Amino acid sequence: MAVTDRKRTGSGRTRLISGPGLLLVWLYGVMVVGALSRSAVQISTDFGHAPLAYSLSAVAGVVYGFITYTLVRGGERARRAALVCCAAELAGVLVVGTWTVVEPSAFPDATVWSDYGIGYLFIPVLLPVTAMLWLRRAARPVGAA
Repeated sequence: MAVTDRKRTGSGRTRLISGPGLLLVWLYGVMVVGALSRSAVQISTDFGHAPLAYSLSAVAGVVYGFITYTLVRGGERARRAALVCCAAELAGVLVVGTWTVVEPSAFPDATVWSDYGIGYLFIPVLLPVTAMLWLRRAARPVGAA
């Protein structure tokens, strides 16, 4: 199903940041800042305490940054790349979230994805699902140039 409020840029790329896409870019941007700043402080001050947790927060920040970039860039290739990254992000949230619930001692300190993102109001688990729905809806209709 085609998105009626999609617009084409001068370069022929489909814009992904119209309508709900703009909110997604804003939320992903906030998550980039939150995850990267948190991990930078933790890695630089106390890396030995919980290296896995702090590294996972940094990875989450990089993933959020890439998704933000692809949404802003627009186009079909960017849409597909963002869709793959969102699926990987959701898998990471579910694996780490479950791991922290089942074996809390494995993480001496929380990650962005701990307990499915409870420290971030569950945004880490809700955001990729919402983004994947938007990106699927924003797909180019069959036969479109």
